[in-house]
Amino acid sequence: MPISRVTKLYAVEDCKIFPLISDPAGGTPAYGEGIDVPGIKSMEISGDVEVKELRGDNGLLDSDSSISNVTVSYPHAKLSLDVLKALVSSTVTDSGTTPAQKSKWSLKQGAKPLPYKIVGKTPTSGGDLVGGDVYFTLFKCIMSSFPGLGLAEEDYRTIENEARAVPLISTGEWVDVEIHETAAAIPTAATP
Repeated sequence: MPISRVTKLYAVEDCKIFPLISDPAGGTPAYGEGIDVPGIKSMEISGDVEVKELRGDNGLLDSDSSISNVTVSYPHAKLSLDVLKALVSSTVTDSGTTPAQKSKWSLKQGAKPLPYKIVGKTPTSGGDLVGGDVYFTLFKCIMSSFPGLGLAEEDYRTIENEARAVPLISTGEWVDVEIHETAAAIPTAATP
């Protein structure tokens, strides 16, 4: 008998992004190695539906609708230069020797948002199944607003990220929700 298709959703434990390397029509998408989104606080997926109505004879004759937009927002507690580099064409450089090492993210004129996959998961038993978990995957995301960077007065600064999700050209995959009977870490290996 299959597992239940109904579950609660409690908390978010982990989130990773995977740079989209290629998405050939009729082929297989390729992703780079997973990058941890440190201190993930939430993962909210929403969308818009466009409704068209056919009217005539002084009344509604028909109606049709289509999904016009899917977005994801995922604030996180810690800044990651590797996440920034995966979101937008930019560079990260390491230099110096102890005690004067530094790591620097640089964004230059002409930079463009880069496509990526995002996967978030509940903690173990964060769904109805004891020992299981729930995954949310958006297969192709593009940054829709600049990440909320900066500092805060007498408080921690939360990094805010938002993206628009679109279907893959290669497979048409857009959003998956998976309920797992047995919890597992998000795989981080690059995929061909």
